[in-house]
Amino acid sequence: MPGRVGRSFASEDTGRRIAGRPVYGYRRVPGLPPVGVYRQHRSELPDRALPHAHDFLVLGFVVAGSQLVRLDGRDWRLRPGDLFLVAPGEVIDVEHGGSDRSEPVGDLEVWTAFFPPDAVDASALRAWRDHPLLAPFVRAGGGLQRIPVPEGQRDRLADRFAALERELRDRREGFAEAALAQLTLLLVDVLRLAADVAGGLRLRDEPLLADVFAVIEERYAEPISLRDVATAVAITPAHLTTVVRRRSGRTVQQWLTERRMIEARRLLAETDLTVAAIAARSGFADPGYFTRVFRREHGVPPQAWRDA
Repeated sequence: MPGRVGRSFASEDTGRRIAGRPVYGYRRVPGLPPVGVYRQHRSELPDRALPHAHDFLVLGFVVAGSQLVRLDGRDWRLRPGDLFLVAPGEVIDVEHGGSDRSEPVGDLEVWTAFFPPDAVDASALRAWRDHPLLAPFVRAGGGLQRIPVPEGQRDRLADRFAALERELRDRREGFAEAALAQLTLLLVDVLRLAADVAGGLRLRDEPLLADVFAVIEERYAEPISLRDVATAVAITPAHLTTVVRRRSGRTVQQWLTERRMIEARRLLAETDLTVAAIAARSGFADPGYFTRVFRREHGVPPQAWRDA
């Protein structure tokens, strides 16, 4: 079907579950590069996609209309010009319209690209979070699941998706290499946009949020508290709590817990470390408390999540 090049690769259920939700795997097709892309309109989409997770990376761009996305329990209203990034293992629930929570979506148009980490670098499959081009997917835990694209750059970004689609659709000589090159260019654009967003917090009107996220990113593996973060940004804990909640909709502790859970999931999926060791590396001095927090956030304890 036009506009859905490479979509079938994502249809495999791995049999794994995260918080009771299915995990879909990247199904590779011999002779094709490990990347897929498609453009969808409202008429092609159901009102809601059932909650699920992927073992690959997802990059989307809203051209027109709006949709509601719940990513690991947090709601995001995506509007024209929004990029959205979904890392492997994150539970996503998408509403395209038709629910009481949805505002009118209009003529929804969304570009979506899917790819495993080794599409960018063959050595990145196990340690993809260390690859510089994939940094925005890691930083999603710091509030960048959604990246607003300035109006003057939106056509360029849509053209990147379209160029990738053309290579996969037309399959001219060298298309596999060309498609991966287009993916690289797309990820470079996303990396720069993500850097602009983080820098914009500091340069415009949100320097405190930028500083808070920087402290969390640098020190989440330590047993730090709200008071420690407040000391690092030189304001009182009470004032920090009020400002961060008002400007981001979440508390400092919620942001810190989310970042720690991202690291915990990574270690559970990619290492053979014990739960106690993972707790320590994720900023929890008490393994029992870590297990309680993990169960609260994911519906199952760490070992059950790993074994699912």
